[in-house]
Amino acid sequence: MRLKFLFRPGWLALTLAVWVFAGACFTLLAPWQFSRDAEREAQNDAVTTAVRTDPVPVESLLDRPNDEFEWRRVTLAGRYLPEGQAVARLRTVQGEAAFEVLTPFELAGGQVVLVDRGYVRPVNGIRVPDLAPVPTGDVTLVAWTRRGESDDRDAFDQDGRRQVYAINAAVVGRAAGLDIRPGYFQLTEGQPGVEGALPLPKLDAGPFFSYALQWIAFGVMALGGWLYFTVREARPGGALTDDRPVRRKSVAEMLAEDEARAEAADDAGAGAGAGGRTGVDAGVSDRAGDQAASRAAGGA
Repeated sequence: MRLKFLFRPGWLALTLAVWVFAGACFTLLAPWQFSRDAEREAQNDAVTTAVRTDPVPVESLLDRPNDEFEWRRVTLAGRYLPEGQAVARLRTVQGEAAFEVLTPFELAGGQVVLVDRGYVRPVNGIRVPDLAPVPTGDVTLVAWTRRGESDDRDAFDQDGRRQVYAINAAVVGRAAGLDIRPGYFQLTEGQPGVEGALPLPKLDAGPFFSYALQWIAFGVMALGGWLYFTVREARPGGALTDDRPVRRKSVAEMLAEDEARAEAADDAGAGAGAGGRTGVDAGVSDRAGDQAASRAAGGA
């Protein structure tokens, strides 16, 4: 059976690794990148539509989650609740570290929502700077609708500031003792109480689609390489396909071979010695003949 080599430990490990990797490429990694590409496309469409659409009163959307209309521009009328304010740490804005300022906002109808007032740069890279006081009294804001983040780790106080790890209305509300509606609203530039206005996301497709194709290519290459080497070894003459048993020589056979090699070496040495002696004798005879001829010539 030519494929019996596949059951050897090395080939079993290689086959398992290749098929697991290829399966991950086709069922996990490539679909993950395709989904990210779809999310980016949906975000770009939502931002483009929102920029071209006039803001609507937030009350018209409160009965639905923010996920359904993210990036929609809305107007909010009410007042800030600065006592419930927190800052989101470990943020990056335009490639630099930042904190985002989160302040609860009570709508005219009594419902409390979370407003992202923008970003501030840290002092010495770690500390929250002094924040400008929020406007008092009733104000009207224009903001982008945003979905909340999933990290629900509790808030904590540091340097006299309440800090959170994510923009999560439930976490801020739990720390402030307020019932805050899920999701949040990100202020546009020039609004009352805004810090550094957060920029809109870039409207590009991103690398996700090409990444997905690369993962598919990696999976195909892995399977192709495995198939190539499998066929190569399965062909007649393959290094792993010779199933004929190798007979081990006995001690007597090995000794006989050694003796035969030794005798052959001795015979060759003896022949070379005899040839050498014959050459010497011939040389002596030639020299004797030359000397006799010389004496005869001298006597004449």
